[in-house]
Amino acid sequence: MAEISAKAVKELRERTNAGMMDCKKALQETDGDMEKAIEWLRQKGLASAGKKAGRVAAEGLVDSYIHTGGRIGVLVEVNCETDFVARNQAFSELVRNIAMQIAACPNVEYVRVSDIPPEVAEKEKAIEMGKDDLAGKPENIREKIVAGRIEKRLKEMSLVDQAYIKDQNKSVEDLVKEAIAQLGENIQIRRFSRYVLGEGIEKSSEE
Repeated sequence: MAEISAKAVKELRERTNAGMMDCKKALQETDGDMEKAIEWLRQKGLASAGKKAGRVAAEGLVDSYIHTGGRIGVLVEVNCETDFVARNQAFSELVRNIAMQIAACPNVEYVRVSDIPPEVAEKEKAIEMGKDDLAGKPENIREKIVAGRIEKRLKEMSLVDQAYIKDQNKSVEDLVKEAIAQLGENIQIRRFSRYVLGEGIEKSSEE
């Protein structure tokens, strides 16, 4: 087993915000490979996050974000289990990053796919089934193609399924799970509203 220096542990801790002992163990498990250690910690975090998902999260923060120029605004509520974590800087940064993510995703309307009403999914299916490129294909083939398209479309509407804007290698769901692992509490994105300047107003055109 490779000898792990205090400098390497410190670097890993600064890059991941994980505990000192976890960082040391990660480096030991990966023979001192920094990138593999980061992945090891991430996998460990994601695994432990799942165990906390069923716990009640009723504290948290409501935060706002106004995009450059004041044309897009976001309100988001993110819950955790205790007021102690709600006041933690890492939690505040998570909520702010989620708000920025929402501002950058014009197609996102729901927190997760399971929040999308059945009638919305049915409407999307009807649109897809009526597309010209499916005409003449056998019914079972059409159903498979449409099912794939619907799954993709619904994920486009789901916040947690989006690639994180600051790191395209992970999703928003991964971001939340990493925060759960770091802070030790269940964290849930509860709801959000996205506002676009002038949205819904019919603008008159000059003759």
